Amino acid sequence: MEVHQLTILRELGALGSVTAVAEALHVSPSAVSQHLAALQRQFATPLTRRDGRVLTLTDAGRVLAGAGAGVIDAMAAARTAVEQFEDAPGGTVTLSSFHSAGQALFGPLLRELGAGQPGSPDLRLTDEDVAQRDFPALTAQYDLVLAHRMEHSPPWPTDDLHVVTLAREPLDVALPAGHPLASRERLRPRDVVGERWVTSRVGYSPDDVLTAVATLTRRSADVIHRVNDYGAVAALVAAGSGVGLLPRYTSPHPYDDVVLRPLHGLSTSRTIDVLARPETLRRRSAQHVVQALRRVMDRLVASQG
Repeated sequence: MEVHQLTILRELGALGSVTAVAEALHVSPSAVSQHLAALQRQFATPLTRRDGRVLTLTDAGRVLAGAGAGVIDAMAAARTAVEQFEDAPGGTVTLSSFHSAGQALFGPLLRELGAGQPGSPDLRLTDEDVAQRDFPALTAQYDLVLAHRMEHSPPWPTDDLHVVTLAREPLDVALPAGHPLASRERLRPRDVVGERWVTSRVGYSPDDVLTAVATLTRRSADVIHRVNDYGAVAALVAAGSGVGLLPRYTSPHPYDDVVLRPLHGLSTSRTIDVLARPETLRRRSAQHVVQALRRVMDRLVASQG
């Protein structure tokens, strides 16, 4: 039994003919007849009868039409509830972020949204340290997912995913302040491939860039440490344990005894994106959070030059 079948039955009782129902609902008379026939097949008791050339409701049909009116009203109420939920600016929004973006954006985002003020979204935050390929699946758990993707890697799937790009962020070479290469304004892969490296685990942005450096120079990289936390990477670099790769905008700044230098000659940039299911972005509260993320990210990029 479907709502539109109950609607047709109800209108037949109110309007008195198939033709009138068809005109009122902007469908063909044959479509009305087909839906009534499909509804009748679900009941042993006749719902309609012929009264001359006119099709009218039986007593059973009137009972069902009356009950159907309640169903139609409940569906309308449910639709209205969803519309009000979608239009509420202060609804609950869950947001997941990778670690460095969370460190850089969570505080400013809460201030931007006026957290706790009437009408502001009720933001629930968490961090998820996953490999690039695993970010889309997080949209099943969270309304919004802050994700990163290397520019040369395959794009996000878009069949059931909406993508909002916030920034394009380079990964820079991190050097101890006293390192001979620290005096250069920029570096190339051949300058750094022979260094001892502090990098991330496989599947994360720094390791992707280091793999590209090794491939381009046809030399293997000497990886000493694999650490995903950028603060720990900076500490290891400052201690002279190796050189590393740090994101320009979303890792902690400034670093003690560490300098950053851009790496030229290959793509080192990643996009920082918001991933969401399409239906999530129908909600006004989720839209407000995405807009606030844009403003916060724009200011962060501008502050880093």
